[in-house]
Amino acid sequence: MLEALIFVVFPFCMVFSAVSDMVSMTIANRVSLVLVATFAAIAPFTGMDWATYGMHFAGAGLVLAATFGLFAIGGMGGGDAKLLAATSLWIGFGAGLFQYLVYSSVIGGLLTLLIIFYRKSDLSILTGGNLFLRHFANEKVGIPYGVALGVGGLLVYPDTALVQWAVERLSAG
Repeated sequence: MLEALIFVVFPFCMVFSAVSDMVSMTIANRVSLVLVATFAAIAPFTGMDWATYGMHFAGAGLVLAATFGLFAIGGMGGGDAKLLAATSLWIGFGAGLFQYLVYSSVIGGLLTLLIIFYRKSDLSILTGGNLFLRHFANEKVGIPYGVALGVGGLLVYPDTALVQWAVERLSAG
């Protein structure tokens, strides 16, 4: 049961937040709440010691403080800030977190450049009415950064302690 939650909840939340941000330019608070509540409930049953468990929360808290600073100065949306922190909770405080932040930043930068080029192209006029592309085509809206956060999270997730634990359990049984 725990293995199923580990393999389903995080990836589903990453995909849901990416698609939601593309379609509506919002990331629902419930996505971050589901991530935090699920991690808090299942991690202790995976053999994770309390110090490591605490460090996961410390990493998420540090990311939340930094991203809310960015939110306060207009550099990041609130949904993005909460999602980034909730995702960091699952990844943990360490090299994986740094990798997630780098991947998400690089993907976000590439996404921004692609959207800028798309907005300047004739293609945006032809496809701008599409449900998934309308915000990409609209120069008056920002960048749906949830896409980069979701993809970055999915790239790093297989190397996390929870996934490694679940794979070992399934391999042993």
